[in-house]
Formats: sequence, C-alpha cells, structure tokens
Amino acid sequence: MTQNKAKQASSVAVRVGQVQVGGPHPVIVQSMTNTDTADVSATVQQVHELAQAGSELVRITVNTQRAAQAVPFIREKLDKQGCHVPLVGDFHFNGHKLLAAEPACAEALDKYRINPGNVGRGKKRDEQFASMIETACKHDKAVRIGVNWGSLDKEVVIRLMDENALASQPKLANEITHEAMVSSALESAARAEALGLAKNRIILSCKMSGVQDLIAVYRDLASRSDYALHLGLTEAGMGSKGIVASTAALSVLLQEGIGDTIRISLTPEPGGSRTTEVVVAQEILQTMGLRSFTPMVVACPGCGRTSSTYFQQLAKDIQSWLRLQMPGWREQYPGVADMSVAVMGCVVNGPGESKQANIGISLPGTGERPVAPVYVDGEKTVTLKGDAIAQEFQQIVQKYVEHTFS
Repeated sequence: MTQNKAKQASSVAVRVGQVQVGGPHPVIVQSMTNTDTADVSATVQQVHELAQAGSELVRITVNTQRAAQAVPFIREKLDKQGCHVPLVGDFHFNGHKLLAAEPACAEALDKYRINPGNVGRGKKRDEQFASMIETACKHDKAVRIGVNWGSLDKEVVIRLMDENALASQPKLANEITHEAMVSSALESAARAEALGLAKNRIILSCKMSGVQDLIAVYRDLASRSDYALHLGLTEAGMGSKGIVASTAALSVLLQEGIGDTIRISLTPEPGGSRTTEVVVAQEILQTMGLRSFTPMVVACPGCGRTSSTYFQQLAKDIQSWLRLQMPGWREQYPGVADMSVAVMGCVVNGPGESKQANIGISLPGTGERPVAPVYVDGEKTVTLKGDAIAQEFQQIVQKYVEHTFS
C-alpha cells in the first residue's frame, strides 16, 4: 500500500507487531471482532476476514479467563493460515487479573487496550493499572490508553469540577468533560512512563460520540502531547448515520495532520459483514489522498439521459470485482491500488471523465448510439457494443493491470 500524501510526523512511532503506528508512517486502519473470543474458530474466521479486507490491526475482546486462554490458540491458527495481522487485547475491569493469570495470552497479544475509567478505583486503580503496565513492559508490548466519555474516570471528573467551582470564571459542563478526557489520557500516560513503559510503546485515544466534541478533544490532545493517537468516533451508529458522522469527524482531524490509526465503530446491519468498517476507513483515507487501498471507480450519478440502469450495474460489478482481486493483486502488482477506473452513463461527461481515468468506459445514454468507447490512459482504444460489454470491459481492465503493474 502506498501513501499519496505525507502525514505530519507529529507523533512518536509505536511498533505493534510488525506494524508501525505514528511518526512518518501512513495512517493505519484497524477494526474489532464481535465474536465471543472464547470461540476460537469463529474468532479466527472473523479476524481473517477483517485482515483480508485490509484491516492492519484487529482488536479482540478479552473479558473472561476462557477468552484469555483462547488467545494463544487464535494466534497459532491465524499464523498457520498465513495471517499475521497483529492482535490487540481489549481489557476492561479485570485485565490485570487475566494478564497475570494467563501469561500465554499476554505474550500472544501485540498490544493491550487499557481504559483508565474502569481499571479500578482509588488505591486499587493505581495497583491494577501498574500491574498491566508492568506486564506490558515484561513482554515488550504496546499499550493503548483508551479514554471513553461513557466510562470516564470519575476521580478526574470530580477533581476538575471542584477546581472549576472555585474558579473566578467557571467553565461550561462540556468544557469540563473535554478537559477530563484529555487529562485522564495524559495523566495515565505519564504514570505508565513512570512505571517504565517507553513513550514509543504508548498510543492514546479519547473517544466521544459527538462530532464537534471529538474534534475539540483531539485538537487539544494533539497540542499537548506527541504520543501516537488512535482516532474513532465511539458508538458512531448504524448505516449512513455512522458512516457520515465518522467521516465528518475524522476527515477534519486527518486533514490537520492529527491521527495515526483509525477505526470506524459502525453498528453492523443485521446479518451484515463486519468488514464494512474496514472498507469505510480505507475509503476515507483514499478519497482524502492519504493512502491507496484499491483502484477507485468514478461513476456518474445518473439523470434523465441515463434511464437504463446498465451503467449502475456495471459500476457496482467492477467495483466489487476490483476489491475481490486486491488480496492477490496487492503483492503481484505493486502500485495497482493507485489505478482509477471510470464507468460513465452518457455522452455529456462520459468521454471526458473516461479520458481522465487510467481506464474508462462511456456507455450510451438514452437515445444515443448503442456503442461504448473505451479509453486507456487518455486514448480511445476500442468501441464495445452488443451484450458482452461488461465482460469485455473487465477483460480490458485485467490486461491493463497485468501489462502496467507487473
């Protein structure tokens, strides 16, 4: 995968398995399973699917002893399948116990996610947090200190509220929440460093479900630290709402050079694939020109000139076909992810858009001649007609890839 636009090297790079997060490295796409981690087969299958879709890190829930005991077997089975995607353990409430009781789990994971808001309270919080950090140091693992506004550290909130009550110009409630998020992350990171965890093993996140809240918090966090940052709108929602909200928030931050790894936390449609969140993350980065994952398909929206749905079906089929080819093409044809394909529906913009793409086809609109000129790197090469246009165009794309990127 290539990076089209340099990301600001405003953070310290962190190694997670064989993946580098932060510093000058490209923004990394990650995802999370929703299987019962204790179900080894189901979890292995979903991790593999997410990795095949392009997830470069995959997080799994580790909430019970059975789940912790399953982790080494999940890692082993994935490795046997040739799937070496780094695994992140998601710990809440009892992570200190599970990591201590199951050292094979601690070793098999590449990163631990710790939530300062539920690692413990009072004296226990410090002891339990320290236990997890010491385990990370022992096994040389990266740690994400993941603050979430739904489980914010109450002690930090109470302290800031008390300070605010005494201030001459008190802040608004949402400003206190924002400050609590950032303070919790930075104070926890400082504590982790004091316990011996190096800065280049720490990633921070401050997840909120409001777009403007997320932007404000991450701007503040980025201005006050140089830790690698994980971006994501928590509880983004389902379908278009979740996609639009996540895109709106992350695009602003990424454009400002903030963020080193992203996850799109979509609620899956009933029966829907978990890989949708990976595709959305990739498309955000690719449409912004930050990275390339799969050839981009340009297609017109259709109008009264395109009463036939033929071009819509062809655009859909080509896009699906290209994505299916990418696991094999990625290694065999370096640079193919930067290719652009245009599928246009009439003569108005069809030829022009087709000439701008690496390969483009201008299908006939309503009342136009039933022919479809094909353009390759700006030059008209052939005119297709008849019932096999789709198949012939796909063959042209295949030959172009083999000839250009081999």
